[in-house]
Amino acid sequence: MTVAFARIADAPIGLDTHVAAVSGSGDGAVVTFFGQVRDHDPSVEGEVTHLDYSAHPDATAALARIATEVTAASAAEVTVAVTHRVGLLAVGDAAIVVAVASAHRGEAFAVCRDLVERVKAEVPIWKREILGDGTHTWVGIS
Repeated sequence: MTVAFARIADAPIGLDTHVAAVSGSGDGAVVTFFGQVRDHDPSVEGEVTHLDYSAHPDATAALARIATEVTAASAAEVTVAVTHRVGLLAVGDAAIVVAVASAHRGEAFAVCRDLVERVKAEVPIWKREILGDGTHTWVGIS
């Protein structure tokens, strides 16, 4: 069980870096998740033009802890790489990129999904949606 990297980035992130970081000669599957900014949110009226992500200083540690826990819980040997972006992102920009490699696809898919869901639920990152009319709304803050 290996975590190639788990990081918060304030610069654009790409899929190729993540795939290269997890791929090995014994891996028959590399599963990826590319979460990108979309132009709408079903819970908000209006067009989304940007997302502005901010992270708590402990976000990197939380991300690394989750990546380690998810890989340790896997029944198979897996390698993961995950990056979540912060700052101002435009529609189409990558907000989160995850790559998981394993000998078989089933475990790679399961670990990838678990990792994405836990990052969304547990990492202290907040999202402000900026709308086409200049207004904004915070998402996930009660």
